Amino acid sequence: MNQTNFIEELKKINIELTKIQLDQLEEYFNLIVEFNKVMNLTGITEKEQVYLKHFYDSLTINKIVDLSKEKTLCDIGSGAGFPGIVLKIVFPNLNITLMDSLGKRVDFLNLVIEKLKLKNIVAFKERAEDVARDNIEKYDIVTARAVAHLAVLAEYSIPMVKVGGFFIAMKANMNEELIESEKAMLALSSKINKIEEFLLPFEESKRTLIKIEKLEKTNTKYPRMNSEIKKKHL
Repeated sequence: MNQTNFIEELKKINIELTKIQLDQLEEYFNLIVEFNKVMNLTGITEKEQVYLKHFYDSLTINKIVDLSKEKTLCDIGSGAGFPGIVLKIVFPNLNITLMDSLGKRVDFLNLVIEKLKLKNIVAFKERAEDVARDNIEKYDIVTARAVAHLAVLAEYSIPMVKVGGFFIAMKANMNEELIESEKAMLALSSKINKIEEFLLPFEESKRTLIKIEKLEKTNTKYPRMNSEIKKKHL
């Protein structure tokens, strides 16, 4: 996916970029390539693949939730900044928290934030399971892209979502995970609001977006998920 393809495909999902945003994404790409030489940020560094599998893929969340208004968003396991940094560039109205368990990656995220002069975005070295209980109902949206099994993610993420807000998991094939996650969602007073399945343009690999709505306030003593699922997937 070259930059022209990128711009045209984004228009199909109601995203139009300014020159400033395109320049920021280009600078971000260059930083990824530069720092990937000294740390493990991503196995994908070819420009056309980064634009397709990281930048475009991150923005497909716009298919399933309105990001045009001012909202608080937490990106769990942000890694090199997907989708969090990309969302901040394209939707500057969002107030974003990036969370990753590896200090070197968080250092990279903070460097990107500084270099691109991004505002209202912070990055922390944290594991979701360590902070979920201290951030009950803090965010309008919590995202996680290809991080862990949905049942695990739901237990850590949904408590952090405000009532009426959404946890959005970005995955490939989800059928088995959805079945195993039903009990976790029920225990956390949430339900699947929408599932969006689609193919990435050009290479046609499958993607799934799962939008889970928080229905009621979280009990601070919310139950732990099924231990067998945890044992299997952690």
